[in-house]
Amino acid sequence: MLTRLAHRWRQPGGYAEVLVIAIPMVLSTGAWSILFFVDRVFLTWYSPDAIAAALPAGMASFALVCLFAGTAAYVNTFVAQYFGASEAHKIGAIVWQGIYLSLMAVAVIVPAYFLAEDFFALTGHPPQVQIQETIYFKTLMYGAVFGVLHNTLASFYSGMGRAYVVMWVSLVIMLVNLALDYVLIFGYVGFPEMGMQGAALATNIAIVVGCLIYACLIFNSANRSQFNTLKYWRFDRQLFNRLVYFGFPNGLRLFIDMASFTAFLMLIGTLGTDELAASNIAFNINALSYLPMMGLMVTVSVLVGQHLGNQRADLAARATWSTLQLALLFFSLIGLLYIIYPEVFIWPYLQRGSLEDAEHIIQLVIVLLRFVAFFGLFDAMFMIFLGALEGAGDTRFIIKMSFVISVLLLLVPCYLYTKFMSANVIGLWLLITLHVMIYSAVFYVRFARGYWKNMRVIE
Repeated sequence: MLTRLAHRWRQPGGYAEVLVIAIPMVLSTGAWSILFFVDRVFLTWYSPDAIAAALPAGMASFALVCLFAGTAAYVNTFVAQYFGASEAHKIGAIVWQGIYLSLMAVAVIVPAYFLAEDFFALTGHPPQVQIQETIYFKTLMYGAVFGVLHNTLASFYSGMGRAYVVMWVSLVIMLVNLALDYVLIFGYVGFPEMGMQGAALATNIAIVVGCLIYACLIFNSANRSQFNTLKYWRFDRQLFNRLVYFGFPNGLRLFIDMASFTAFLMLIGTLGTDELAASNIAFNINALSYLPMMGLMVTVSVLVGQHLGNQRADLAARATWSTLQLALLFFSLIGLLYIIYPEVFIWPYLQRGSLEDAEHIIQLVIVLLRFVAFFGLFDAMFMIFLGALEGAGDTRFIIKMSFVISVLLLLVPCYLYTKFMSANVIGLWLLITLHVMIYSAVFYVRFARGYWKNMRVIE
């Protein structure tokens, strides 16, 4: 067995190749998971209404820009396939098309800003929670375009497998955000106490800083020479349309998934503030493992794209299975910690503020973490196969299945359950667990059939 593992480590598409990209990508997305975790801890310290409002409003804002963010992020696949096909001179042009797409997000952001109060009034959440949701959402809208732009610029480096650059920029974003979170939420160092608005403003400023760093790096003299990052700045209708053709289904998939998840949280919110707060905390803790898993998803997408660009579908398949094995090992260890030591993850929320006496919320979080430990394994499978199919360009299948599974097999049952039955939070979490299991099974079958091996996004 050790001999097989050693061979799998060294060979193309093996563990070593995966880890070269995966380690900095996991550290990068891990930085984001720490950021979100600490951000939510601060809001928990601030008030119970703040933590109840943070995740639904944050997810709603993310879902809103997903059409653009998901489409723009598909620059990653184009860069990977151009790089694998030794056509680096075409990379600058596709990055610019992603930039133009990012700027178009304004068309959605502006109307959403003015409709925010009406939207959250429809949720059925307590009035004090609605107020916090609206404040958080509207402030996030100020920086939404930069969030989309960040995805585009990061794709320049992640698509080529230069994940260490993404890692360092993400670490800078995390440090800036956390520092600003602390002073803006609570009003330290001469700043006014801004609460939810301060948390959102900190996020916006940190993302802008990240975009500026990427811009300085991407447009330096070396990249201008090798990748034509400045030469091909003009709008290219044909290339832009190709990006939209392959990327829009990815953006729509992300929108459907996020909108469905947001609606799921809204339904939980109708059960009560405690149930919503406990679910938010459990999902926030899950982000400590989920976001690093996204790093593995990007890794496999890059490797599949590069190997297909080099006409090596066999290596693309091997890299996928290698990444899956590492992902399952990682989440198995994290899942055990969720079950055995849940108090370790809950402890930060209890150090200051509103949950010290909320025994019901604490006990509910412990139960929900057991769900996380279970469905997280299936979520890991789904994300790896999703990343592989996205790296190949199989986005039409992805969007079809996302609609069926997220809307018809999650939202509809959850709505009917809360509308016509004596719903409770455990029942809703059982439904989302089943949803993740179905997702993983469908995408495994699609990958195993191998249609993706003959797909390409570049001409």
